[in-house]
Amino acid sequence: MPVKLYSYWRSSAAYRVRIALNLKGLDYEIVPVSLAPGVSEHQKDAYRAINPQMLVPFLEDGAIAIAQSMAILEYLEETYPQTPLLPKNEPARSRVRAFCNMIACDIHPLNNLRVLKYLKAELGADEKAGSDWYGHWIHEGFKAAEALAGNGPYVFGDEPTFADCFLVPQMYNAQRFKVPIDKYSKLVASTEACNKLSAFKKAAPERQPDAAAN
Repeated sequence: MPVKLYSYWRSSAAYRVRIALNLKGLDYEIVPVSLAPGVSEHQKDAYRAINPQMLVPFLEDGAIAIAQSMAILEYLEETYPQTPLLPKNEPARSRVRAFCNMIACDIHPLNNLRVLKYLKAELGADEKAGSDWYGHWIHEGFKAAEALAGNGPYVFGDEPTFADCFLVPQMYNAQRFKVPIDKYSKLVASTEACNKLSAFKKAAPERQPDAAAN
């Protein structure tokens, strides 16, 4: 029975998990959950019964059910050790985790769709203010991530790790919102290297089954 991943095509958190599943060569089924305004399937009772937090991604693997992308990647690493996505030794393992948390904890939550909607609807931010907010937190996070990253071709060496699973979706979002990224040369080079791999291509938002409906 394949792993089941509740996903939304533009969710960067779900994008991370799709990349990891592909890198590990796991068979999985995508269950689309629309986060689109006016649809909001994630807020309906049917999905709330599956995931009380009402967010994606959510992974089911037999009797195992897990929310939160970092927890899902850690589960996959422990359960399916083929194609390891964490270095074997310290301090390399912790360095990869720290890089991931820079994105998952310090960039993504401040630029999440829920936050941007609140800024506009409740605090009266216009498009420019929203864009400035988004760009500010991208730059704050990417400056630190650029300093931590290794010398390639991927974020930390010759093989993709969790770090690449987190970086590529965040770079996709930065480009989507037209945030200048040229000065982050190591992050740009790592992203370009990743996007040549089939695992990353298959995980791309435009390649998802629910992309055509949006």
